[in-house]
Amino acid sequence: MNMNIQILGTGCSTCKKLFEMVKKAVLETGVQAVIEKVEDIEKIMAYEIFTTPGLVINGQVKAAGRIPKLEELKTMLQAASAN
Repeated sequence: MNMNIQILGTGCSTCKKLFEMVKKAVLETGVQAVIEKVEDIEKIMAYEIFTTPGLVINGQVKAAGRIPKLEELKTMLQAASAN
C-alpha cells in the first residue's frame, strides 16, 4: 500500500525545499509513497495549517511552518510505513 504524503504550501521556496527533502527521504528509505503538492489555500486551512510549509502523512499533520531535518523525515516515514 502506498503512503500518501502531502506538501502543503503555495509554492514558496521553503515549500519547494520541503518537497525535495521528502523526495530524498522517500528514496533513501525505500518506502512506497505518493507525494502530492497542495497549493489550494482552502485545503491547507482544512488541516489547520496557518504557517507553511506543512507536511501531512496519511492524513496526519507531521510538521507545520518548518522543514524537518532529513533524519527526522526518514523516521516519520518509517513509522508511518509500519502502521
